[in-house]
Amino acid sequence: MVEDNRSLLRTLRNALEPRFVEVRTCSSVAEALCTLDDWAPDLLIIDFKLPDGDARTVLDRALARQPAPVAIAISGEAAPDETFELAQRGVRSFLPKPITLDELEQAIALALDSAPELSPHVRQLVGHRSLAGVTAEVRATMIDEALARSSGNMRGAARLLETSRQLLQYLRRQKR
Repeated sequence: MVEDNRSLLRTLRNALEPRFVEVRTCSSVAEALCTLDDWAPDLLIIDFKLPDGDARTVLDRALARQPAPVAIAISGEAAPDETFELAQRGVRSFLPKPITLDELEQAIALALDSAPELSPHVRQLVGHRSLAGVTAEVRATMIDEALARSSGNMRGAARLLETSRQLLQYLRRQKR
């Protein structure tokens, strides 16, 4: 969790610690980047405006990891174009400040329990990429992410992708 308001950070931490195995808190971009160097969170809650920058840098680093964490942004200052950009970067939910713990809990549940919409991202590719290229990239990305989430276990990755282990092995060979 990255939030520069110490009081809010403490409140959020106290609310989330009973639910999650490990909760780490940071109050700046620099601190968050250092934390991400040795920790891979499942969930990232981040304030958009921070004293030494904004959420973009932290999100880019966090969401490039495998497996990528689910990201939720909060802010009292983000403009509409900035919230749209956050969604384009993979943020699953955006909460304007002030937030309540109930709103945060609902955002977390929705973000963890449902997949993001794929169609807005795919629509932007029309005219820029071929159907075959997009299909291949989506397949490769899903396979890589499923393997990362299952710690390299083919059976676990196949289960996440709702396919057979044999088909997954075949698709991995095609990718090379």
